[in-house]
Amino acid sequence: MADVTTLRTAAETGLSKLFEVHRLKLPGAAIAREEAFRYFEAAGLPHRRVEAFKYTDLRAAVREAAPPADAPDAETARNAVKAARGFAGIEAARLTFVNGHLVAALSDLSGLPEGLEVVTFAKAMAEGHPLLDHLAPVEQTRENPIYQLNAAFMADGAVIRVAAGARIERALHLRFIGTGSSPFSTATRVLVVAGDESEFTLLESHEGPDGIAYQPNDVLDVVIGDRARVLHSRLNIEGDAAIALSTVSARLGAGSHIETVNVVTGAVLSRHQLYLHFAGDDATATVNGAAMIRDGQLADSTLLADHAAVGGISREQFKTVIDGDATGVFQGKIIVRQIAQKTDGKMKSDCLLLTDEGQMMNKPELEIFADDVACGHGATCGAPDEDLLFYLMARGLPRPEAESLLVQAFLGEAIEAVTHEGAREAMIAEIEGWLARRG
Repeated sequence: MADVTTLRTAAETGLSKLFEVHRLKLPGAAIAREEAFRYFEAAGLPHRRVEAFKYTDLRAAVREAAPPADAPDAETARNAVKAARGFAGIEAARLTFVNGHLVAALSDLSGLPEGLEVVTFAKAMAEGHPLLDHLAPVEQTRENPIYQLNAAFMADGAVIRVAAGARIERALHLRFIGTGSSPFSTATRVLVVAGDESEFTLLESHEGPDGIAYQPNDVLDVVIGDRARVLHSRLNIEGDAAIALSTVSARLGAGSHIETVNVVTGAVLSRHQLYLHFAGDDATATVNGAAMIRDGQLADSTLLADHAAVGGISREQFKTVIDGDATGVFQGKIIVRQIAQKTDGKMKSDCLLLTDEGQMMNKPELEIFADDVACGHGATCGAPDEDLLFYLMARGLPRPEAESLLVQAFLGEAIEAVTHEGAREAMIAEIEGWLARRG
């Protein structure tokens, strides 16, 4: 039999070279990084023939491997923070990451609320912090090349412990800011371990410069104890040339709850992956997303809710507004294991097309092995309702203003799920800003 040679792209070859250069400089166990990168190297950048990436061809999109960004100097970090807008006006404790590196001088490491412990991921990896024992991602992330690429290159981030029984009233805001005049890449990892019966609010904002093809790849792993609550709001306002990859992996204990809402206006290509594993009985999840894209952007939301315990409830709602020749993608799957009787799972994706050039790819799935469940999924796609537009215009509103009102009402269903008032208002402001820029 003839030997088969796998052709590699310039980006894949470049990533291999970068890994060889940087692997011994990065903190933590080199063996684990080697294992993660070898998996990625064998799989390569995912492409259309990989079912999970059918609509988001990273092999075609990523033309070059951007080098990992160096830690910024103090002045560069200060200037980046001054220009940042994500969740800027909200009262919160803050951890600031510039080009993927935590900047202690611009973070609130010493003024954290009681019951909240934060260690930088770089320090945790270097010292073998015991909380890293919780770093056991859900099954599906092990076979995900984006997640494994992050595991190979992760340079910094945070390990966050919420003490059992603690009710942390003050939100923690993780602000990730990119800056530079040439392409760069970042790989950050955040691990949250929420103890039994605790409650914690986490905000994330991700932003960077326009016109620079930088490549962020961030991962949030969450381990939620029994009867604990984690409220998570995420804002993607990355630069207009960025290729932004992100993953949220959550393991839910008995009676626990997670609320996670992701709003997207940035990046030329973004893929946000969510993996939920219902490990304990009677856990609940609210998972929402709102994407507003235009002018060649692609925004991909990919979800897997794995019910492996009795009585789990999951509600997933994703809204996409498309202007111009942009492309929206929603892939969602609910798995109900045989043991997971009494599961209640509902998933829906809705798209509003503002022009004829846009396109939306919807792929909702159910995989059910139990017989006492209530599960369903649906997807809709269409233009703004002409009757409603006529009604608003007949009362003196110009068509652009009438369309804006309909867009805000359409997206409002997803944003209303945000419990934190300040985060909800910031997301509404981002929607209004996107509409204002649309003109």
